[in-house]
Amino acid sequence: MSVQFLKKAAKTPETESSNAQQVVAEMLSNIEKNGESAVLEYAKSLDKWTGDIVMSPVEIDRILAEVPNQVKQDIDFAVKQVYDFAIAQKESIRDFSTDLYPGVIAGQKVLPVNVVGCYAPSGRYAHIASAYMTVATAKAAGVKNIIACSSPFRGGGIHPYVLYAFKAAGADVIMTLGGVQAIASMALGLFTGKPADVVVGPGNKFVAEAKRTLFGKVGIDVFAGPSEIAVIADETADPKIVASDLVGQAEHGHESPAWLFTTSKTLANEVAKLVPEMIELLPPIAKDAAFCAWRDYGEIILCDSNEEMARVSDQYASEHLEVHAKNLDWWLENLTNYGSLFLGEETTVAYGDKTSGPNHVLPTKGAARYSGGLSVHKFMKTLTWQRMTREASKQMATVTARISRLEGMEAHARTADDRLEKYFPKENFDLGRPVEV
Repeated sequence: MSVQFLKKAAKTPETESSNAQQVVAEMLSNIEKNGESAVLEYAKSLDKWTGDIVMSPVEIDRILAEVPNQVKQDIDFAVKQVYDFAIAQKESIRDFSTDLYPGVIAGQKVLPVNVVGCYAPSGRYAHIASAYMTVATAKAAGVKNIIACSSPFRGGGIHPYVLYAFKAAGADVIMTLGGVQAIASMALGLFTGKPADVVVGPGNKFVAEAKRTLFGKVGIDVFAGPSEIAVIADETADPKIVASDLVGQAEHGHESPAWLFTTSKTLANEVAKLVPEMIELLPPIAKDAAFCAWRDYGEIILCDSNEEMARVSDQYASEHLEVHAKNLDWWLENLTNYGSLFLGEETTVAYGDKTSGPNHVLPTKGAARYSGGLSVHKFMKTLTWQRMTREASKQMATVTARISRLEGMEAHARTADDRLEKYFPKENFDLGRPVEV
């Protein structure tokens, strides 16, 4: 039997993003031409912010003094989880050297980038977790200059709890900037004099487009779109928990897809009933976002086997993927495309979003087919090196000269010839036929 859509999305994540590219292109062009003055104008017109962009230590300390101790303790706990996981990731790659051929030694050196820009949005919600997810991971990588940006929150400066998260995670410079102007400022080194090597962090479609456009001038984490969740569920799943988790991610925004793949029509029907009821009980901002997301992007797909659920799931390649089914080890072994995997009812996307440790900046819009999420490795460069003896150079030179001439690259070949002439002047070598054209 083929899959059946018990609910199909009316829109795709691309539906609402057609104007973003033009808007962002114009903004970036203006900022590249006019620098900080253009950024200040955007901050005033878009975020109603006319205060200082770079926060002073005195101002930071003044605001953080008002943050409740319980909030600090909770953020500190989450920061440690993220930092410790990133350190474990870092230890999975290492410097090494190896003998490839007698006298030829090659190796790898792993170094952090020098400057990272970390963005945490504060639009519909104050993204406290995004602040420490990005900064703590860069800190674990050993990045020496971490510049953090967040937009003014509802008419004021940076949300105090986002500010504390930045500080607790180890940000070196904190700027009150949002949106495209924040991404551009970090990439170009405006207000700090330190252009970022890598810019990371989630945001709306304009932030995502800014990062996409600037990619190449700077590194980025992922080409991010609206947050996504998929749930794989069989007849053993609890429909209330499944529905709750779908709604939990739908509140991210109007364009956030929520998908259910199941072999149980009974469960599917119950979840379809529960999701609107749960959305109705949310506070106004979350209710509005989740209602539109489920109406326009929500899907329920009925499959006839675990294998078919796995196949469908891999096609969707969701940002977050939960499994509420028997034999969790089978799913871990067989699923291949997801940003982050949550196995069993006992864990949930919200844990990953906030506290459990693995990073929550993840690929969306099918990018999990070829990319993972933000990790400590994003902030590290794997550099190679080599050294060899003159005797080893003899072998490398003869082969290099012949291959270079086969390709028609005479100057390449002569770099090898010249070494052989210097090191072994009395020997004759087969160096291939010189290039004549």
